[in-house]
This record gives sequence, structure tokens and C-alpha cells, in this order.
Amino acid sequence: MNLDELNQVARAMVAAGKGILAADESTGTIKKRFDAIGVESTEENRRDYRELLFRTTDGMKYISGVILYDETIWQKAKDGTPLVRLIQQAGSIPGIKVDEGTKPLPFCAGEVVTAGLDKLPDRLPKYYEQGARFAKWRAVIDIGVGIPSYACILANAHALARYAALCQVHNLVPIVEPEVLMDGDHDIDRCVEVTTWVLKETFQQLFYNRVALEGIVLKPNMAVPGKKCAKQASIDEVAEKTIKMLKACVPAAVPGIAFLSGGQSDEEATAHLDAMNKIGGLPWALTFSYGRALQAAPQKAWRGKPENVAAAQRAFAHRARMNGLATLGQWKADLEKMAA
Repeated sequence: MNLDELNQVARAMVAAGKGILAADESTGTIKKRFDAIGVESTEENRRDYRELLFRTTDGMKYISGVILYDETIWQKAKDGTPLVRLIQQAGSIPGIKVDEGTKPLPFCAGEVVTAGLDKLPDRLPKYYEQGARFAKWRAVIDIGVGIPSYACILANAHALARYAALCQVHNLVPIVEPEVLMDGDHDIDRCVEVTTWVLKETFQQLFYNRVALEGIVLKPNMAVPGKKCAKQASIDEVAEKTIKMLKACVPAAVPGIAFLSGGQSDEEATAHLDAMNKIGGLPWALTFSYGRALQAAPQKAWRGKPENVAAAQRAFAHRARMNGLATLGQWKADLEKMAA
């Protein structure tokens, strides 16, 4: 393991004014996105759509790294250029999603654990050779009646830590993503309580597995109430409670935190990130690692039609710029209105 190299990559991933594009939707997930815009999910269409994003010069300048799906990392653009090369030419770092999704956790009704550790030592060197310099693994924790259980939190935290150690051995920066879902009717304080528990256990397991914190990026959820909660939270409350929670859980050695958007609207995800960066005085960089919150607008504009590529690229560039400003605490709601 070359920790200096890992730290250098991790810092570049959370560089000021930039964030990470999560373009790592599985074939099943992107099919749902394409169904919504009336596009057939063929390998060629998936390639064309991602190429459109990576060739958006005005957008990619706000993107520090791109998380790819296994299919995408091996694909070539229409002109034969590897998609990885397009990302590098745009000044971004290619990365790879390496988990294999979730499986039911035995004896824990309604809970899951992430799979994919078994073949990871064989896969990681191939991804590195292909140009990836970081990886991503997502653990999923749900809040409901009687859940999460400690068994679920421990199983997922341990898997995250083992994945992270394997990545570092192969000189890939691990994005550590423990996601507490916002699907339920729980309030913001319940989210804080569960997320605190999950983060504490995750860092405990990272310690036991000897993972160097200087060579990781954390990708957590923000402190937000469940979508079905009657009492939603203000932007300032989300920002203040998220920062307080992270200060209690995340060691200062971690170079940066790249939030997931987790079902928030585009503008909400940007506003929350901006409000947190306005608080300032934090030991780690705060940025974004958004999928849907960066891509919903360009997908809607594109709809699979070549004549809509320019409009889709404008939509992507706008969302990337808005989030880039949010990483600096310089976003304003009227910038959204001006663009509209």
C-alpha cells in the first residue's frame, strides 16, 4: 500500500469546488431511469448517455471523479476512445462500484447485507489496470419498527471495513458508503440516532481492519427526516444536525466527506450541502457524490434523442456548477431561477 498516493487521490476527490459524479447505476437501475424517459436500455444507449455526460466540458470541470459500473469501465465511446480516457481527459479520476448489491440478512427480517467480497481480490487489480483509482461499496440500513438491529449494522460495517482494506492493499481509495435510508416515517432525530450508531460501528470496524483513514473518502447520508414523516426539517436544521453528528463520529484524519443525495430533490441536495459549507471550520472537506441529483435533469432533457444532446449537456453542466458552488458555500437559490 502506498499511503501517500492514496491520500493524494482522496484529497483530489474532495477538492474545493468539485465533487463526484455517481454514474454507477446497475443495469437494472438505469433501466428504471430509462423507462421513465421512454428510452430502451440497450448497451449502446447506456454508452451514449454516459458519453454525453463525460464529454460535457462545462460540467466535468466541477467533477473530481466518476464512479463507474462494471459494464461502463470497459466501454468505448462511439469514436473508439475508452470512456475511462474521456474522464481522464476532462481532468477527473475514474472509479468503480465493486459491491454486488444486497442480500437478505438471515434471521433479521426486513434487513440486508451487501455482497461481493469473495472475488474482490481478483477484480481490484484489473480495475486498477483499466484506470480506476478509487472504488465504492454501499451498505444499506433501513429504519423501521424494531430495525435496524445490531446484527445488521455490524455485518454491514464489517463488510465495508474488509472491502476498504482490500482496496487499500491494491492502491485504490475506498469510498466507504453506509447509507441510512430516508424511506420511512421517522423524524430527523431518529435519523441522527441511527446514523450515529452506524458511523460509530463503521469506524470501529475500519480500525480493527487496520484501514488507514487518510486514504478513504466517507459517503454518508445527511441527517434528514424520512420521506413519510409529517414534520420535515428546514435547510438550516438539516445542516446543523448533520454537522453535529459528523463531528461526533468522523475522525479528523479522514480527508473528506462526499454526501449521497439519497432521494432528496436536486435543489434540496444542493441547498443542504451549501448550508453545511457555510458553517465552516471543519476538519474535513465536505462535497457531493450525487447520482440522481446530478442526472435527473439531463436525462429528462435527453430522452434518447441525438438532437437533445446539447440541451442535456447544458442541464448537467448547470447541476454540476450549482453543486460545485455549494462545496464552497457560495450557492444561492436565485442562481437556480436565473438558469430556469
